[in-house]
Amino acid sequence: MFESLLCEDEKIKANKFKFNKDKYTYIIARGALRLLLGKYLKVTPKSISFYYGAYGKPSVENNDGLMFNVSHSKNLIVIGFTKNNEIGVDVEHIKTDFDVMDIVANYFSKSEIAFINGLSKADQTEIFYRGWTRKEAFIKANAKGLSFPLDAFSISLDSDNSAELYETHYDTNEKNNWRIIPFDTLPEYKGALAVRGEVKRVDYLKFDMQQLGK
Repeated sequence: MFESLLCEDEKIKANKFKFNKDKYTYIIARGALRLLLGKYLKVTPKSISFYYGAYGKPSVENNDGLMFNVSHSKNLIVIGFTKNNEIGVDVEHIKTDFDVMDIVANYFSKSEIAFINGLSKADQTEIFYRGWTRKEAFIKANAKGLSFPLDAFSISLDSDNSAELYETHYDTNEKNNWRIIPFDTLPEYKGALAVRGEVKRVDYLKFDMQQLGK
């Protein structure tokens, strides 16, 4: 179903994945994105054309101000939409087979490192993912991706239900322009979205693939 919605370039990219699970996740995520964009823009999913910014962030031609971002991890796909506001989303499946502090020391800000380092080993993994998803969502929203250093800004880590962009070391005023919003998914996942500008309301829709195709 979803593969039939893809353009030739997307099909070629799908076939380059080494593992079938990665191939099918890409096909489903891209097909689901096309279906949802088609519903919002009132066009056929296959007719949608994407273009890419300087850092690879996709947009849609003739989008009427509709902006989007996609993230997937293991068995979960998240797609976020806004009108006239940059958006980034990130979802991560929680793993425990690595040294949290090795990654934190290389990619988190000084204040974030100090916060996580002060936690018990039992708490460090969960708080790491809390921070990682928020930071990933932010850099995806500002359209610079991993070219933007993760230690150039600090995000609050003390609550699972709310978040704040504390510091933007490259521009002290930039932190006031963004909203960081964590969201619930499944127990073994963490998720967050970042939006530039005011956020009056966030609607969450959960569906399976059969519902999406109707």
